[in-house]
Amino acid sequence: MAMESNNLLVLLLSLIIGAIIGEIIHIEKRLERLSNLIKAKFKSKNELFSEGLITAFLLYCIGSLTFVGAIEEGIHQDRTLLYTKSMMDGITSILLASTLGSGVLVSAIPLLLFQSLLTWGAYSFEPYLQEAMITEISAVGGVLILSLGLNILEIQKIKVSNLLPGILIVIPVYHYFF
Repeated sequence: MAMESNNLLVLLLSLIIGAIIGEIIHIEKRLERLSNLIKAKFKSKNELFSEGLITAFLLYCIGSLTFVGAIEEGIHQDRTLLYTKSMMDGITSILLASTLGSGVLVSAIPLLLFQSLLTWGAYSFEPYLQEAMITEISAVGGVLILSLGLNILEIQKIKVSNLLPGILIVIPVYHYFF
């Protein structure tokens, strides 16, 4: 997905500005605290509960199918991509849950909220969404998925949550250059 970017400058600026914003507002720390609160509410003894919740949520939320599917549903009321994504996420969740535990299951709640907001946003902001902008949003998502993969494989620890604002920053950066 990252390789499909048509403008490397938009991709890099979005990631850099997004990372700065994420670091300033401490998204990673806040998500960890929130997931620990949820863990306490569920009275889970699983040491990997928070990691499972955050990893699954990020994995399911930053892929191109999430954005393109939500946009297709919001603009054209076509849920085909979201149904396909749901099946893929269901299979992936079984694999993730086998290693990371019940936090993966709990990630369905914020995932539902996030995808609902995306669909509503696509419906509301349809006139402002362009195909090229969606491609750049997917490219930033691709970099985040690559970063998440490095975390899962324990190759490199990257604060992927802190990079999330980069997905939204694509919009003003894209409009500045185009």
